[in-house]
Amino acid sequence: MRFPAAQAPAGGRGLNARADRRAEQAGVRWGLLAALICAYVGSFLFSDLLTRDSNGMPSLWPMNAILAAGLLRMDPIGRRMLLGIALATNLTVHAMAGDPWIVIAVYTACDMAESLAAAALTRRLRGPRPSIRSVRHALVLVAAMLPITVTVAAIGASVAAPAAGADLLPFFAAWAACNSMGMVIALPAALVILDPANAAPFRRPLPMQAALYALVAGATVFGFLKPSMPMPFLIFPAAMLAAFQMGPRGAAWSAVIVIAVTAPMTVAGDGLARLAPRWAEIDRIRLIQAFVTTIFFTCLAAALSLYKEQRLKGLMARRSAAARAARARAQAAGRARTDFLATMSHEIRTPLNSVLGFANLLAETEDGLSPAGRRKLELIAQAGGSLATIVDDILDFSRLEAGRVELRPEAVDPAALLADAASIIALDAQAKGLSLSVQADLPDGLDYALDPARLRQVLLNLLNNAVKFTASGAVRASVRLETSYPGGPERLRFTVADTGIGIAPEVQGRLFQRFSQADGSISRAFGGAGLGLAISRTLVTRMGGEIGVVSTPGQGATFWFTAPAEPVCAADGPAPEQEAAARVLLVDDHPMNRELGAAMLTLAGCAVETADDGDEAVRAAAAGDFDIILMDIHMPRMDGLAAARAIKALPGPASRAPIIALSADVMPQQIERCRQAGMVDHVAKPIQRDVLIAALNRWLGVETEAA
Repeated sequence: MRFPAAQAPAGGRGLNARADRRAEQAGVRWGLLAALICAYVGSFLFSDLLTRDSNGMPSLWPMNAILAAGLLRMDPIGRRMLLGIALATNLTVHAMAGDPWIVIAVYTACDMAESLAAAALTRRLRGPRPSIRSVRHALVLVAAMLPITVTVAAIGASVAAPAAGADLLPFFAAWAACNSMGMVIALPAALVILDPANAAPFRRPLPMQAALYALVAGATVFGFLKPSMPMPFLIFPAAMLAAFQMGPRGAAWSAVIVIAVTAPMTVAGDGLARLAPRWAEIDRIRLIQAFVTTIFFTCLAAALSLYKEQRLKGLMARRSAAARAARARAQAAGRARTDFLATMSHEIRTPLNSVLGFANLLAETEDGLSPAGRRKLELIAQAGGSLATIVDDILDFSRLEAGRVELRPEAVDPAALLADAASIIALDAQAKGLSLSVQADLPDGLDYALDPARLRQVLLNLLNNAVKFTASGAVRASVRLETSYPGGPERLRFTVADTGIGIAPEVQGRLFQRFSQADGSISRAFGGAGLGLAISRTLVTRMGGEIGVVSTPGQGATFWFTAPAEPVCAADGPAPEQEAAARVLLVDDHPMNRELGAAMLTLAGCAVETADDGDEAVRAAAAGDFDIILMDIHMPRMDGLAAARAIKALPGPASRAPIIALSADVMPQQIERCRQAGMVDHVAKPIQRDVLIAALNRWLGVETEAA
């Protein structure tokens, strides 16, 4: 099959990309090889032909370090080619200098051996791709090279000195000095220049690099050009500026530039030749090498410190980015969990509303039910209530973990609250034949700053557990004042004791953990999600108290918790509740919910009209004179939030009717959206008739401002 040129297959594009990358890598490899060959051959010609002393020994010899660095950075083909060029250069240039063939052979063999040994030792010390990341790395590398250069010089001098007609000791000293100083400067500098990682944090435009290196060269020429007033100290700030701007590579290239300028000047009779005319040329060149070594290591230390700082900044930036990404993922997971809980809560509560509502209505309105039928209704109501409790516990725990539950303290009579909580579970205790007693040992007429809703929630959790896990006997609840130590602050201590199954000591520590019960059989035998005590502990801790248990297996359990006792002035007692009787608009898209709500409201003496979506509710509210509106949230065409805003925008009295959300959406942010839409209250599904009637009584006769 033939493909058009503009529509090449994906596989072809991948092959082309790989071919392009291989071609680019090959170009880089050949360019590096050409640069190494030029550096090696050029420095070889200059050193061997222009810097020899009276014994025929060059005073400047960086070629072995250049060859060693090239062997470390090239691939096998490049290494073979580089070794071939180096061998040919040694033989040719030494022959051009007029050395005897035995001396040429010794020089060539020693140079090749020293370069190979230096490369092998560097690879052993710094790895297959050696790098210089600190001055310590450079110094250790240099120290490791010195024994090699001295050994090679000793062997080579012992053979070459007699053949060249030179004294052995001066010949060896000159050989060891030139090779060692060349290795000290050239090997670290070459490794720094050839390491591509050194350029990454210090990328500068080419004109800027050229200007900085030109500044170093100019400062070097100016510093040594005038013999009457030498100023070599000017080189240091120029080289340091290059190091700070371009990192370790800037320090290495500055050293190369300085020696590339000063060495020819000295050989030509300028620079140090004018400053120290009585010195031998070899001593002047050694002084230059020492000077360049000082510049190089000083600038390298500064550049490597800056390089380390740049790497740390990059690492911190990457870690910060990773932390931000992790935080975003956690927030997304939190939002997903919240959305999941909200959706599942709504989907569970909507049918549960009908199950519990109609079961309770049937039990209250049908007098002709048989005992067996009434018992079945009770079982349906109990099972639905257990399911509603589990859903509430999961949502409560999710809100507590997210820190979205705020305490709202007010003046509370703890004894009355405890009695009220006990009355709620009294029927369950009576059905099991349990004795339920309440005792309060508190000052008369004194209220305390407590959150009644959350305190009642903890008490009901403990009382429900006591009744659930007690087959026979009694449940006793009490509240009293206590102090931690004489003269200390007073606390309220609530206690719920039972004569039930008890709790083994080894599992008591797990009771207040989420999704935890004494053992796996508990949830199967008694139901529950194992969240009630975890929620109670979190709420008690938020109140500033403690919670615990004392129990012996088979002898019951005593749960206790404390709360700060902060007395407050008692507020006026609540006004007696009026019987709910009003014109109510009930808005819900679910037929069973409309039927159930209408039945509950009719039993309470209300006149009820219904609407099955928000659009119909707005028209009904505009046409009627309702005392209160009960609004579902999720409806077709126009949802409850949009309907509430539209009703509040109506002219005249229609906009002032209080709107109560009647919804299975119970998450805090969902309730807040209802309030922002103009709703004054929220009643959660499944609907409890007493809660609904209490909400109606709160808002009957109250006119709200139009939104």
